[in-house]
Amino acid sequence: MKRDFTQRFGFLVNDVAKLHGEAFDRLARERIGLSRAQCRLLGVLAMNDEDGTLSQTELAQRLGLSTMAVATLCDRMAAAGWIRREPSTTDRRINLIHLEPSAGKALDGALTISDSLQARTLGVLEPAERVQLLALLGKVRSGLLDSASGEKP
Repeated sequence: MKRDFTQRFGFLVNDVAKLHGEAFDRLARERIGLSRAQCRLLGVLAMNDEDGTLSQTELAQRLGLSTMAVATLCDRMAAAGWIRREPSTTDRRINLIHLEPSAGKALDGALTISDSLQARTLGVLEPAERVQLLALLGKVRSGLLDSASGEKP
């Protein structure tokens, strides 16, 4: 029995995210030599209030990845000079991850790629539709975050 899922919210959101992510990954690898996962890691560190420093465990939680996957990602990124690891002064089991200065240029490149891809992706919509789509997705996101924290929307 054939089923059509193209009008289901979960399917559409996941499929759009997958297609958009694959396009970003391809462009980022070609233009700045970083994968989408590496760009996300740099972005999460750059968004952190505390001077761009997080533990590997905190990074894993924010990225939705296993600690082992983040450790491997950090190994490659430290070797390439994008980040550096430092042992915590309060807990020797914890490695703190810091952005290196070179990461700023990479993040700028990733944002340029993202802006270009977004313009192309949303180019099929009228300007008012783009604003409405982003506003509605933001509203859905807020509702999901409230639900996850136990609040009622």
